Amino acid sequence: MKVSYFPGCTLNTTGKGFDNAVRASAAAVGLELVELPDWNCCGATYPLIIDNMLELAAPAHVLVAARDEGSTLTTACTTCYNVLKRTNLFIREHEEERERINDFIEATYDGKVEVKDIVHLLRDDIGYEAVRDKVVKPLKGLKVASYYGCMVLRPPDEVAYDDPDHPQSLDDLMAALGATPADYAHKNECCGAYLAVKDPDVTREMVYTILKSAQAAGTEAVVTNCPLCQFNLDRQQAQMQKLHASYQPVPVFYFSQLMGLALGLDASDYGWERHYIDARPLLSERGLWNGKADGS
Repeated sequence: MKVSYFPGCTLNTTGKGFDNAVRASAAAVGLELVELPDWNCCGATYPLIIDNMLELAAPAHVLVAARDEGSTLTTACTTCYNVLKRTNLFIREHEEERERINDFIEATYDGKVEVKDIVHLLRDDIGYEAVRDKVVKPLKGLKVASYYGCMVLRPPDEVAYDDPDHPQSLDDLMAALGATPADYAHKNECCGAYLAVKDPDVTREMVYTILKSAQAAGTEAVVTNCPLCQFNLDRQQAQMQKLHASYQPVPVFYFSQLMGLALGLDASDYGWERHYIDARPLLSERGLWNGKADGS
């Protein structure tokens, strides 16, 4: 299966390891990701004022480029997904504003491209059974807490492809890879997102609540498909150890990192060195890491 792929800014820079793992894992299960030519930033946030043509222009340009390449667009960045999905729906459902946007970007677009998050695509178009059939190194014995955050769940009538109150798509993918999903109450709570810049103390307590909830369920690691969530959940833990003496850190994976390992792929360029909490000792302990615990 071939589909247009929008990596976005984060996966092209600080999240390059996530991107490498996504591309390799997708190819291994028969999903060919074709990067959009000459793409631009999606804008990073969906505009709060819907008549802001400048903020809608950036994602609209991406959607036009996707339309020219095919009928479906996927991305692995949940923020990009949220912006592109909502912009696409807005253009499709609002004729007057659609004409204004088209005039602004000097193109004709009607919102007919289908925008899918990569996990959605793996679940519904490839199928988790097909993924399971490709597993050569099951994540047996690894108990992981799937963290969904906000961007693929809210607003539910615009972006959700999963139950916003009880999401399961990542849990089911982890199970297909041989891991044991941990059920916990805070898998769909906000991590603080960009509040980490303005008020890191508030974000830190939000992250602490999420991770303590996951640990109470017996998890050894957390997995997510959101670059911003991964950053917050991972980075905040060093300070949390200073503020909460009993806190024990847990590694925070991108789903594609674990998927690549389970599929037996070369995971050397998956960005392990960018993790604040080193994930490699746990992987080595579970027989999933093919190098030394220090990454050498």
